[in-house]
Amino acid sequence: MKKLAVLTSGGDAPGMNAAIRAVVKAADYFGIRTVGVLSGYDGLINGDFQELTVQEVESLASKGGTFLKTSRSAAFMTEEGRKQAMHVLKSNEIEAVIVIGGEGSFKGAQKLHQLGMRTAAIPGTIDNDLDYTEFSIGFDTTLNTVLACVRKVKDSGCSHDKTTIVEVMGRYCGDLAVHAALAGEGDIISTPECTLSFEDISSRLQKKQQTGQSNHLIIVTERMYDLQKLQEYIEGKLQISIRTTVLGFVQRGGEPSAFDRVLAARMGVEAVSFLKSEQSGAAIGIKNNRLIHVPLDDLEQQKADKAANEQLLSMLLT
Repeated sequence: MKKLAVLTSGGDAPGMNAAIRAVVKAADYFGIRTVGVLSGYDGLINGDFQELTVQEVESLASKGGTFLKTSRSAAFMTEEGRKQAMHVLKSNEIEAVIVIGGEGSFKGAQKLHQLGMRTAAIPGTIDNDLDYTEFSIGFDTTLNTVLACVRKVKDSGCSHDKTTIVEVMGRYCGDLAVHAALAGEGDIISTPECTLSFEDISSRLQKKQQTGQSNHLIIVTERMYDLQKLQEYIEGKLQISIRTTVLGFVQRGGEPSAFDRVLAARMGVEAVSFLKSEQSGAAIGIKNNRLIHVPLDDLEQQKADKAANEQLLSMLLT
């Protein structure tokens, strides 16, 4: 293999730049040229490539986001768009593609593999919602950002004897909420894996208030509730004043943690080694601190029972 491409796709995650850096340095070690694809799969279709050298990526590990930019490509979801991408890759003598992103990005890598392009995928998503791997790049950094915000919210809540509902990211996965609640002393948690009704939340809050403490922290995963309605329900039911805080996109940014930088480095090197050995069509992951390869075609069958794990952890918050 003489030339490979690397792209970032979907939502950005702290540590993506560190993964790009590792890919470029590992490829250079093996005498392989690397091109960066700008703006995800759209850049693949349009041929927006940038030659990457070790010198250019050396200082990237500490930077958040992705310097290659990212997007969600509607064009690549079409057969015509994928054929155009393959044409561009072959025209530029690119023999393999490394995709850094989440579930949707992995499906794109799977399509390229099925069309005959050698591919490897690296998990870069703050939600940690890829079940085949214990950790994805960006999760640890985002968790620590959430904890810093939660600590400040809790300080203010204690000062004013106020209960606060905090909404964190995660889409359809409750990992951020669960880990933030456990590490950040959350009192009540509701996640997609263990969803509480308005009545459940109110009842649990009422029981906690009966202990004499008047400030509590309720942590919920995004997209689960109309927070205004939840706040009004609790206030009407318990005759108390509630605050609501949505952390939003502040969770995505920032300098990646040491854990995420090391994880990104390990996965980047592993992806290059995997492709160099003439293998293709796998996602790089980590379990029991060991790097693993899982065929992209088998990811649906690799789903762990996260719901049971989330419910077990939630017992600590009841």
